[in-house]
Parts: sequence; structure tokens; C-alpha cells
Amino acid sequence: MRALVQRVQAGAVTVEERRVAEIERGVVVLLGVGPEDGEEQARYLAEKIANLRIFEDEAGKMNLSLLDVGGEAIVVSQFTLYADTRKGRRPSFVSAAAPEVAEPLVARFAAILQEQGVPAQTGEFGAHMLVEIANDGPVTIWMERE
Repeated sequence: MRALVQRVQAGAVTVEERRVAEIERGVVVLLGVGPEDGEEQARYLAEKIANLRIFEDEAGKMNLSLLDVGGEAIVVSQFTLYADTRKGRRPSFVSAAAPEVAEPLVARFAAILQEQGVPAQTGEFGAHMLVEIANDGPVTIWMERE
């Protein structure tokens, strides 16, 4: 499982001119699922992200977590995080999990964030989404759990 975590001042997801998710301060998590991923990987990354100290304290140091600042999350399924670009010019996505594996794990990941105390919304699995990310910093962190 791969996550690209972006600290945001605001984030939103729109599908066919319909707003499906919207947050203020928090994180937008672009989440890729591999074929061997399961509950263990989802739980590890969700717990790690909820407690990751990427928000600034009064001294301007990144010492506060999403939980500390009362931040929110948007989780967006992103199979393209498993793109293989080693050959040719068109990425291959054969390393990404099939939709029937990925969709429930993305939902489970968001549920685990909520269990940790982070209000979490999701994009719409399989839809063409417009993802708005007001990256704060910018702070962007790549995380992976195999």
C-alpha cells in the first residue's frame, strides 16, 4: 500500500460537478493499493498518518499531528501510484490491485482513520475526480507499507 500525504489548508473532491468531499486544515491522502495488501497495511498507514507530526507548533516546528490540530482527511483512491514507467512511454498499472480488492481497502483505510479520531471523507472510487489540494508548506510525504 502506498500513500502520498499532502498537508493542506483546504482540499476538495468533485465528481461530475458534484462536491463529494471537502475539508479545511488537514491532509489529502492519495492511496494506492497493491494486490497483496490487506488490513495490516491499511491499519499501519492510517495509524501512522493520524499520528505523523507534520503540523507546526507555536515555535514553527513540525511537532503536531493531525490529531493534535483537530485536522481532517480526504482519502482518494489512486491506482496510478503503482505506475511502472521502466519500459516504453506508457505507464503500466499491472502492479495495482484489482478494483474488487482496492475499493474495500480504501474504505477500510478511511474507517481506520475515523477510529483513530480523524474525521475522514473519501473521493468516489472509480470515478473521474477533480481533486483540489491547497498544499500547505508545501508538505508532501511518500509512505509505503508492504
